[in-house]
Amino acid sequence: MPLVTTAELVDEARAGRHGVAAFNVITLEHAEAIAAGAERAGRPAVLQLSENAVRYHGGRPAPLAAALAALAQESGARLSLHLDHVEDGALLRRAADVGASSVMVDASRMPYDANVAATADAVAWGHEHGLFLEAELGEIGGKDGAHAPGVRTDPDDAAAFVTATGVDALAVAVGSSHAMVDRTAALDLDLVAALAARLPVPLVLHGSSGVPDATLAAAVAAGVTKVNIGTILNVAFTGAVREALHDEGLTDPRRYLAPARDAVAGTVAHLLGVVAG
Repeated sequence: MPLVTTAELVDEARAGRHGVAAFNVITLEHAEAIAAGAERAGRPAVLQLSENAVRYHGGRPAPLAAALAALAQESGARLSLHLDHVEDGALLRRAADVGASSVMVDASRMPYDANVAATADAVAWGHEHGLFLEAELGEIGGKDGAHAPGVRTDPDDAAAFVTATGVDALAVAVGSSHAMVDRTAALDLDLVAALAARLPVPLVLHGSSGVPDATLAAAVAAGVTKVNIGTILNVAFTGAVREALHDEGLTDPRRYLAPARDAVAGTVAHLLGVVAG
């Protein structure tokens, strides 16, 4: 079926008090696996292209985005396309043209006033072009190798930020970290509940790969709506590739990419069950 909008999936999940998972895409095999996992689970999913992934593909988002739109068209799952952690204004302005219905604009490393101004400008432009805008208040741990386990989002600060910027969803710091390869993150579930009660917009959990299943489900029950997942897919992908390459005579990439794709699909199907309740 054609791409659906991220706003539709997020609104539906929030109304149903369950989560919607957003999975990072790096290669076409990632996207095929996400679609297959979503079909297996009978759940919708968000295909996320980060600015880093676009940079990996030569700074050209259109070819892979076009492939994702074609994949969605052929899939039985409801899929949306989202641009994630966008700092480049030029990429933001290409979002709608490449088929994305939502963007996470990332000005979180700026001082607070600059973050507000940059985010408000992006939201104004995005809303004029029919985009759903997500932002982040304060840098969530784990970016660029830095752990910040003590960073937490204050509900009053978050409410003021949402009012000042007009964002449609907010990524909050509640104990998760980006790029974790072990699932040991401990979330502040009381803070999740306080943020959900205080804010008029859906909460987004970044760095969800490091969160154990039971804690992830509890975070959704406490008020998280959109759950971003990336690293755990790469752990599954790379593990399958390593296993296949034990055959030293293997040269056909299809012979190791196919099991990698299958491993990611299984991970996707499992996590969709966790966050959908």
